Amino acid sequence: MSQATTEREHPRRGVVETVHQRMHQWTLRVSLAARVATLTTAAVALTLSSVSAGVYVVVRAELVDNLDASIRARAEQAVAAGYTPGALNEQDADLLDVAGMEIYRVEGDRVLATLTGSTKVQLTETEVAVSLGQQTSSARTAMVDGDAYRVVAVQAGPAAALVMVQRMDSVQHTLDRLGLVLVITTLAGMAVAGAAGWAVASNGLRPVRRLTRAAEHVARTQELQPIEVVGRDELARLTTSFNQMLVALDASQSQQRRLVADAGHELRTPLTSLRTNIELLTQANAAGRPLTDDQSTEVMVDISAQVEELTSLIGDLVELARDEPLHHDPEPLDLSEVVQHAINRVQLRAPAVTFEATLEPWWVVGEPRALERAVTNLLDNAAKWSPSEGTVQVSLLDGVVTVRDHGPGIAEADLPHVFERFYRSREARTLPGSGLGLSIVRRAAERHGGTVEVESEPGEGATFRMTVPGSNPSPPHTSVSEPSQ
Repeated sequence: MSQATTEREHPRRGVVETVHQRMHQWTLRVSLAARVATLTTAAVALTLSSVSAGVYVVVRAELVDNLDASIRARAEQAVAAGYTPGALNEQDADLLDVAGMEIYRVEGDRVLATLTGSTKVQLTETEVAVSLGQQTSSARTAMVDGDAYRVVAVQAGPAAALVMVQRMDSVQHTLDRLGLVLVITTLAGMAVAGAAGWAVASNGLRPVRRLTRAAEHVARTQELQPIEVVGRDELARLTTSFNQMLVALDASQSQQRRLVADAGHELRTPLTSLRTNIELLTQANAAGRPLTDDQSTEVMVDISAQVEELTSLIGDLVELARDEPLHHDPEPLDLSEVVQHAINRVQLRAPAVTFEATLEPWWVVGEPRALERAVTNLLDNAAKWSPSEGTVQVSLLDGVVTVRDHGPGIAEADLPHVFERFYRSREARTLPGSGLGLSIVRRAAERHGGTVEVESEPGEGATFRMTVPGSNPSPPHTSVSEPSQ
């Protein structure tokens, strides 16, 4: 591209960008109803202008064609009557002048005679071509002193033509009136379209304004009250969606408040125990009667246990507080390896419990840490409720992780609530734990598109099943590289 072309295009591009910026600024300043009314008016104006221009062109062509046909018929009648330069008397010439008509006779390439004695219109090669027999007839418009004339020529014998000229005043007058009517109609249509567009936009946006006021009310007062749904159109669907959002937001706030309240309640117990033990140590030293070694060891063991419980509780709370979806770049992994790692970890914490594992390869796409945390929680729960020297059966078959213990089981009244946050049965309240482990299991399963369920009979233990979608035996196809063996 040459430099001159680039210089020509740059100013043009700058003008386009300036117009776009001004349109964008106008859009930001003007209300939606005004924009709808303006666009409606512009569309109607463009449509009416196009239709008016088309009507004007068609009517003008029709009027000119009718005038040409009338003049050509009279010229042919004159030829048939044998008009010659001496055939018209003075009275006929006066009538032609009053009618705004002129008659010429052309032979060859020259004007032989002017039958009306007028020479206002200059004949051209068009009429000469008719006299020479090159055309049977012709018609054109000539301008003389600002006036329009229609010039029509017909053959009048060998190498001769009769030319009739008539003023176009009547045609022009009709076109002027038609143009005025079309302009008035276009302007009236634009006014009606603008008013109608404003009315339709104002009425159609009334539900939007209601939603706006409702949103402002929510932001100002934090009151999540749904608004009334009117009709079944798109705006009604928008209102319904807004109400659903309010309900979801209210549920989220309630869940958050409940989580904070439950967390505060659960944190209070270890903190109270820690404060009691610390005050005991402080008071003993202040009184000059320090604790014995056995007493100090017992207190420190209790403090260590409470700190560990507090740490575990905080970790569980952080895990549950995360509300993001599955990691954007998960990796393919063998779920059987994850289960085996979890068994190895829990075995160290519960050496008195035997874990019998039956694992088959099952490839999934997910987060290893979240899945291992879920399986570990299931195993910890089974180990906690298993009797001394008890056995926990663990299996992975077709994507279903099954953990079965032989403990006291779960009461029927507690079964629907075991996966709820901070829920602890009457028997579990005397044991360590916060009631968050199984909630984390359900969260991990749902984030991976799976489910978790429990079956139990009092006195016969409990069976937990966590399902994770995947494939067997080959790893699924993903955009990330496979883990090294």
